Amino acid sequence: MSQLQQVTDADFETAVLKAEGPVLVDFWAPWCGPCRMVGPVLEKVAAEFEGRVRVVKLNVDDSPRTAEAYGIRSIPTVALFDKGEPVDGVLGAAPPSHFTAMLERHLAGAVEGA
Repeated sequence: MSQLQQVTDADFETAVLKAEGPVLVDFWAPWCGPCRMVGPVLEKVAAEFEGRVRVVKLNVDDSPRTAEAYGIRSIPTVALFDKGEPVDGVLGAAPPSHFTAMLERHLAGAVEGA
């Protein structure tokens, strides 16, 4: 069972769009094989970036409005939100290093832009 926070259509705005700091959102479904591969990867990423980036999961079957609003057509899609806007993302399964590089790039840019 995932240790990542589950978000829904009902709490997406509060949990992601109004969050302080960046939030990585895993758009997934339980029947999706590649999604099940990405889950443990994101658990590791969440542990590595604890305190700097929140990582949450949104089941697209249970929360289709949010997925539709952001044009999620394929899963897994992992989107990085900051200040209420999607700023980066990954379509499909990827190794931990891919997510780590994306987050490090974004965090370095946020520090430089401060």
